[in-house]
Amino acid sequence: MADPIKVYPSRPEKVYFFGTCLIDMFYPDAGMAGIQLLEREGIEVIFPQDQTCCGQPAFTSGYHDEARSVARAQLELFPEDWPIVVPSGSCGGMIRKHYPDLFKDTPDELKAAEVAGRVWELTDFLLNVCHVKLDDLGEPTTVAMHTSCSARREMGVAEVGPALLGQLNNVTLVEQVRAEECCGFGGTFAVRHPEISGAMVEEKVEALVDTGARAFVTTDCGCLMNINGFAEKNRHPIAGKHILSFLWERTNENKGGGL
Repeated sequence: MADPIKVYPSRPEKVYFFGTCLIDMFYPDAGMAGIQLLEREGIEVIFPQDQTCCGQPAFTSGYHDEARSVARAQLELFPEDWPIVVPSGSCGGMIRKHYPDLFKDTPDELKAAEVAGRVWELTDFLLNVCHVKLDDLGEPTTVAMHTSCSARREMGVAEVGPALLGQLNNVTLVEQVRAEECCGFGGTFAVRHPEISGAMVEEKVEALVDTGARAFVTTDCGCLMNINGFAEKNRHPIAGKHILSFLWERTNENKGGGL
């Protein structure tokens, strides 16, 4: 479902920032890191205060009318023709890939398609629109990476995280086996099918631990919450953070450190 050919916009003066529910409630540091990385590139970040959920939980559960109700409220938040950056492949994929179908044959069809066309996953935007160059200020460390299913398959950004980490001279990235496999979160999937979800995250944590790294980064907070939660509960020697937090900490002269 990823775009066969991506046409990136020119570097803008301003962007809209769609923060996502999980960042708002659980990982505000990742949202702030994303904003700070953009501002350091000289881009003004506009955060619409009325933003809420993208509608994905209702949509993936089959409640399309309810999803439209939630999503419709987001369509009016981005009136100017600026890119919309999202620190999540999952929420980014919902807006970019599913809003056009969700609003097909409704009065909001054209508006939804227009908004969807301006949505970019934030790490992809930093690498391929801002052409960010990162100066690593942290101590030597080794990390693994987990890219969410939506980031990989819908937004097509599987190579972006490793490319950004590859700019960090003191960071060694090790690859897990079966890197493309899901961590088992899937939003409401983890609630509806806890046994299957639990088995999947157990395999994912084992794969990350087997890399020998004691830290991992990921592009999505849902995966982060799921993997960290299982690892902590079962006392596995690995912990993670959102890649945006990691990148900011490694390259911020006041906090050069990271995992």
